[in-house]
Amino acid sequence: MLTIVTLIISMLLFFVLFFGIGFLLNMLLRMSWIMAIVYPLIAIIIVDDVRFIEYFTSSKTALTDLGVKFSRLALSDVLILSSGLAGAILAGIVIKLLRKKGYQMF
Repeated sequence: MLTIVTLIISMLLFFVLFFGIGFLLNMLLRMSWIMAIVYPLIAIIIVDDVRFIEYFTSSKTALTDLGVKFSRLALSDVLILSSGLAGAILAGIVIKLLRKKGYQMF
């Protein structure tokens, strides 16, 4: 059982973690939305325990299992994963604004 303090700290950690990773990837690869595109794959890896190769060998069962796992997520898990996505999206927005204002990164 998650307490409210643990939930808030987890949300903050996911936000900061994916904002930081997204910001660094955007600086290095010069692709503003790379982390926002990659984040759903990371969320699938976090939620699902099916091996990656099974998505190709037995696609129907793997995708069905993935759908069941996502539908059974608790509200706290959805909030934590959503805060990570928000951090990834905000990293893209910030890097776009910085480039628009003339900052050159790498």
